[in-house]
Amino acid sequence: MTELWDADLTADAKRVGEAVAVAGAGMVDREVPAEVVALCAVAGEHLLVVGPPGTAKSEVVRRVAGQLGGRYFEYLLGRFTEPNELFGSVDLARLREGRVEYETGGMLPEAEIAFLDEVFLGSTAVLNTLLGLLNERVFRRGATVLASPLRICVGAANSLPEDPALAAFADRFLARLFVSPVPDDRLEELLEAGRRPAPVPPGGPGLVPVLDRLAAAARHCALDPVTPVLATAVRRLRAAGVPISDRRAVRSQRLVAAAATLDGRTAASERDLWVLPLIAPTPDAQALARNTLTDLVGAAANHGLAYAAEELSRGPLARAGRLARVGTALLAETESAAAAPAGAPVGGDLRLRLEATLREIDASFTAADLPAELAAVRSRLVAAVRP
Repeated sequence: MTELWDADLTADAKRVGEAVAVAGAGMVDREVPAEVVALCAVAGEHLLVVGPPGTAKSEVVRRVAGQLGGRYFEYLLGRFTEPNELFGSVDLARLREGRVEYETGGMLPEAEIAFLDEVFLGSTAVLNTLLGLLNERVFRRGATVLASPLRICVGAANSLPEDPALAAFADRFLARLFVSPVPDDRLEELLEAGRRPAPVPPGGPGLVPVLDRLAAAARHCALDPVTPVLATAVRRLRAAGVPISDRRAVRSQRLVAAAATLDGRTAASERDLWVLPLIAPTPDAQALARNTLTDLVGAAANHGLAYAAEELSRGPLARAGRLARVGTALLAETESAAAAPAGAPVGGDLRLRLEATLREIDASFTAADLPAELAAVRSRLVAAVRP
């Protein structure tokens, strides 16, 4: 299949990818959630992040939103959260005129990116109003009818709900991510990162216009080339016992199109099928989806979403892309250190990271199957660690 690359899309995708990388800087093992937030924002789909308290679910979304810009709304829901805490209070001036309208300024209906923590703890009144807003991007309450500019709502929870009614609400979040505490072998890295300040949002209009251009391109992304293999993938998932409803199967195409767009392409291909495990409902189902689709997602790769593509596909090309990206960033850091007036060409900590990346490259690929881009990065890494 011929890859249809587009220079303008590539430039926009690169800007979003760089913003997401800045947002994730200093956050250990949280690159995948940061990238999936961007993927869903371009796809126009909502994301559910599930994991125990203290796993930086809110921090990831907050940082990505800060780098992308736009109007942001965040709220922690509870059993006694009133609808007006999310959607705005009654406009008293209009009420005196006999009309029940709501003041929505600064509230969820006017947000472009939203994060709702403990989303399943909301009352029935909150969740019913939220359901309409998520589905239709329209806020309806009393006499107020407002088209919402919401690009993405990220919901977070410590666990999936067991109540069937809440499970139906959860189904409105097409993509799901399950996060765990940082593994023990990266605790030193976590502690060091925790001492660094969070990145400062750039200010100004941010990248919302760029997101909108990418979202428009995704809506026009050619999906015909990948439809047969996508149908095969859904059949396999269902046969393996992964519950994929018709609605989720259809809407998964939006994630595929967004992945292609964020890779700078105007047509989707098999390299974009790595997104499919995101629509599986549980961690076990997602692992089963990856195993079931191993041969179909082996060619998966994405320049802008390298960590997510690798994690969800476990494919060699995706791993090569991620290692090339990590190596390139380390080389840039090496050059900056060398250019500093008092900086040594390669400091101790930086040398360790360079050597660790080289070891991972050599453990993952033989010389014969090393992709050209990664081979070039490896040569530069070798030169950087030489005494």
